[in-house]
Parts: sequence; C-alpha cells; structure tokens
Amino acid sequence: MDETCQHLTYREEGDGKSFETARAFCAVTESFVQPMRADVCNARYDLDPATDCEFYFDPDAETTDGTDADGDR
Repeated sequence: MDETCQHLTYREEGDGKSFETARAFCAVTESFVQPMRADVCNARYDLDPATDCEFYFDPDAETTDGTDADGDR
C-alpha cells in the first residue's frame, strides 16, 4: 500500500469557504477531515489507512469469493 491514502487530497476551498492553509479532504466521505483523521490517511504513527480507517476501500481489492470489494460483480 502507498504511504498515504489514495483518497486524501488537500483543498484550499470547499463547502462555500476558502482557507489560508489547505485542509485534508476525504474523497470517500466527500468531507473535510480533522487533523487526527489525516494522521491515519498519511500513515503517521504506524497507522495504516487500509486497516485503521473505517471509510477506506481499495477499488482493486477482491474478496475471497471472486467479487470486488463493493459487491458489484
């Protein structure tokens, strides 16, 4: 897995507001996240987004029964 979460971006505006410093934005929840959540996204303190985030999903992951993680097959 990459060092950082593939669903994390930093934005300087959103929700009708603009910010002096870019804020962490989760593409899965489509919301800005708190700094503590960004620590998980950035794999700080030995955290792993794939195992420590309840919102993370890997679009390339497959389940053991051959379906994808979203069950779309």
